[in-house]
Amino acid sequence: MTKQELALEIIARLKKAYPQAVCSLDYDQAWKLLVSVRLAAQCTDARVNVVVEELYEKYPDVEALAEAPVEEIERIVRPCGLGKSKARDISACMKKLRDVHGGAVPEDFDSLLALPGVGRKSANLIMGDVFGKPAIVTDTHCIRLVNRMGLVDQIKEPAKVEKELWKLIPPQEGSAFCHRLVWHGREVCTARTKPHCESCCLSDICKQAGV
Repeated sequence: MTKQELALEIIARLKKAYPQAVCSLDYDQAWKLLVSVRLAAQCTDARVNVVVEELYEKYPDVEALAEAPVEEIERIVRPCGLGKSKARDISACMKKLRDVHGGAVPEDFDSLLALPGVGRKSANLIMGDVFGKPAIVTDTHCIRLVNRMGLVDQIKEPAKVEKELWKLIPPQEGSAFCHRLVWHGREVCTARTKPHCESCCLSDICKQAGV
């Protein structure tokens, strides 16, 4: 089985196992996803979803959050960890959205990357979830699982993993595939315990099943 064939088989099986897999960060506007994905660095999505409730209640739009004192943003987001740097990035990002993009989140990948605190993972998430464009989000679950499955060979750098996956994953499948990897990584192919290969829908085709 070639890597391309393996990728298509994995996509099909995960699609059956997790038909409703979506982003686990709560948002109803694009700018809120930008904020939440920055807060999610080294923090669980579940905690982020709780913390942002106060943030959005106090600062309900881009303009309000751009005007908010950085110290107040930091106070609210501190439970997510790295409060000082995250607050600084969020404030600067909202200011740039307001001043450069008219308060809207840009639909261009390079423009997203130019926003403070936005890297390739965040930009891809926005492109895929908000704008429905081809995207591959190489978070920790994605990197761990595609190495275990044999889609990439001992590559840990997110940008390099993304580059390799673009060769294997059909563009229209990328975003949903990565969401399904997150769900599978949380429920079955876990990081902090031994993976539950005995209940994995990929065990017969996974390179490291049982290891």
